[in-house]
Amino acid sequence: MNFLFAWRYFKSKKSTNAVNIIAYISIVAIMIGTAALILVLSVFNGFESLVKNLYNDFYADAKIVPVKGKSFHLNNQQYQLLQTNSNIAYWSKVVEEKALLKNSENQATVIVKGVQNNYTNIAPINKHIIRGSFDIGNTENPKIVIGSGIESATAIYLEQPLEDPVLFLPNKKAVNLNSINNAFLSYNVIPSGTFVLQQDFDNKYIFTNLPFMQFMLDMDSTQFSYLELKLTTKSSTDEEKIIKQLQQQLGTQVKVLSRYEQNKSLYTIMQIEKWIIYGILCLILIVAAFNMIGSLTMLILEKQKDIAILKAIGANDVTIKNIFITNGFILAFVGSFIGILLATLICWLQIKFKLLKLSGSFVVDYYPVEMRWQDYLLVLFTVFIIAFIASFIPASKANRQNINLKS
Repeated sequence: MNFLFAWRYFKSKKSTNAVNIIAYISIVAIMIGTAALILVLSVFNGFESLVKNLYNDFYADAKIVPVKGKSFHLNNQQYQLLQTNSNIAYWSKVVEEKALLKNSENQATVIVKGVQNNYTNIAPINKHIIRGSFDIGNTENPKIVIGSGIESATAIYLEQPLEDPVLFLPNKKAVNLNSINNAFLSYNVIPSGTFVLQQDFDNKYIFTNLPFMQFMLDMDSTQFSYLELKLTTKSSTDEEKIIKQLQQQLGTQVKVLSRYEQNKSLYTIMQIEKWIIYGILCLILIVAAFNMIGSLTMLILEKQKDIAILKAIGANDVTIKNIFITNGFILAFVGSFIGILLATLICWLQIKFKLLKLSGSFVVDYYPVEMRWQDYLLVLFTVFIIAFIASFIPASKANRQNINLKS
């Protein structure tokens, strides 16, 4: 019965045009707020997925690092475990160290990753090669694959190499650190490829082969900085179970990190940004709530005699209040429904035709969009919570009206 009365009050023509106008303004405000929330959250999802995919091409599914020190060994039992574990598709030893890359008068501080030949099965850097190829050479003829930022900083040109650049790595056996010849070991390296992935990586990292790094850092063949793993499953839940199982099997001397743990700050920042955007855009819905309060207040003033009649035939205060709360829900439903349709249409057009372009240099030239059903539920929940609060204020006053039918 509450809905029938509320629906009749919603669709019927009011005696004062101002009541209709304010109701329409409320619907439009809710529509705009709902559409804005879904659109912005969908665009944010698009950027979030894009960044995660870029990071996923650089970071492995799992990473085994030492609890103490910068390098470690695995015993025979641990090696056997990794080789026979059906949940691990590929794994690679990695030696990582800061170094100086010098090309004539140009130089840059870099992070060198010495990897095995199967490394691209774990982190597909080869997909992002823009010049040359992912060729890391061998111990005698080391080759490097560099980020585009390092390429620009050191003026290394693969097409027209003037001379082989020199890689300076710290001398672990150095006694006299005042002399650069003692503090660092140098070796001529051959640039073989350039990758463009993400600015954080392009400006810092270069790749070479593992034996060369072990040789330069005076490590034996069983010593490395960490292990990177490619897991057979794509489910995040299964990955967590596998990582926990590996941690128990490998012991407390090492730590097994998930992809999330390797990039904890990135994921945390993205989630915080999303909630901040959500909170700011909710202000639009709060403005719509003020319009709804005004609309219902005007409706209550117009329906004073109806309220008196309902009370006369036995309607209690709760019934009167629920009628106007339901009316507020109808306003919210109509506005949010239109807003959802509008936002979905715009998102579909952007996905299909890439209408909105991005200016400047970026990995994509359009705004990425990704619609998620969780965002739709969140927006609807937010709209109806705000609508309930906005409706409750005037509706709670409606049941306290004392009206004389003769007036």
